[in-house]
Amino acid sequence: MCRAGGGCKRAESERKGPVGAAAGAVPEMGWVQMAEGAGGGCFPLSIQKTRGYWREQPIFTTRAHVFQIDPSTKKNWVPASKQAVTVSYFYDVTRNSYRIISVDGAKVIINSTITPNMTFTKTSQKFGQWADSRANTVFGLGFSSEQQLTKFADKFQEVKEAAKLAKDKSQEKIETSSNHSQESGCETPSSTQASSVNGTDDEKASHVGPADTHLKSENDKLKIALTQSAANVKKWEIELQTLRESNARLTTALQESAASVEQWKKQFSICRDENDRLRNKIDELEEQCSEINREKEKNTQLKRRIEELESELREKETELKDLRKQSEIIPQLMSECEYVSEKLEAAERDNQNLEDKVRSLKTDIEESKYRQRHLKVELKSFLEVLDGKIDDLHDFRRGLSKLGTDN
Repeated sequence: MCRAGGGCKRAESERKGPVGAAAGAVPEMGWVQMAEGAGGGCFPLSIQKTRGYWREQPIFTTRAHVFQIDPSTKKNWVPASKQAVTVSYFYDVTRNSYRIISVDGAKVIINSTITPNMTFTKTSQKFGQWADSRANTVFGLGFSSEQQLTKFADKFQEVKEAAKLAKDKSQEKIETSSNHSQESGCETPSSTQASSVNGTDDEKASHVGPADTHLKSENDKLKIALTQSAANVKKWEIELQTLRESNARLTTALQESAASVEQWKKQFSICRDENDRLRNKIDELEEQCSEINREKEKNTQLKRRIEELESELREKETELKDLRKQSEIIPQLMSECEYVSEKLEAAERDNQNLEDKVRSLKTDIEESKYRQRHLKVELKSFLEVLDGKIDDLHDFRRGLSKLGTDN
């Protein structure tokens, strides 16, 4: 169990490590404490613990939505997580290998060992994918920003180059070890041959020459090589015994871990039941809170209604006071109303007389209009006669003027 900022519970999880564990390594369930540069916090993971230290260390951590290719169609993406989860690069110290791991709750949804022939492809501004031939699937990651995708892709390329260098170094070590084994195999029969050629000490004493000196030097070299081989054998036996003891201790630890797993399962079941109970209690409290809120809203509405009614009541009281004041002056108003009624009747009589006068005036106006029209007609006829007379007069004057001229 690890604690970071208040502690986190340790949960059981099945080991999903890469194929082929190192000799003497026994899987141990646990939680890994994240480094500060990797995001901090606790990361649930099945990590192998070898000789007292954590073999895999987180080197980069981010959050993304995880998808896997549909195995039936090989075209559609299937969500592997309901929400954004932690995705981390882990470095295996003993095997010098890298892998990408992501866990959703107690379920491992990504466990991909990075090899030099893998390629991470950006398919959009916030989505990338890579194919894992060992898992026989294609993983896809959806990020919240293009910057996170770029960081993850750069880290993938960096880890891929590191995996390639590690593979090359491992190949060189294998070739070097193979060459040493071949050299050791060739030296063994030579030593036997040298022993038979050199013979006994008496033969050496009787046959002394340049060839024997050369054989003696070769024999000394073979003895040194045999001594070194024996020392190496003893060293390997000691290391083998150490590994056996370590394996026995790790086996014991595994058994204890298995027992603790059962205990953790029981505690997990208890915590789950308690969690369900608390959730039900929270649901009940939320329902009660919603009812209380509804009652508060009703009370608020009732208060507003009461205030409105009080305001209307005050207005009605004000109107009632005004009406009472008006009722005090009603007799005076009645007398004034009678006086006004009398004046109104007198005005109506005067109005009637005026109307009669207006009608008579209208009749006179119509008669005068008729006379004017008659006068206009007579005046027009008179003007026409006058015009005829004037024309005759002009003709007469022209005749007189002409007559005077002739005389």
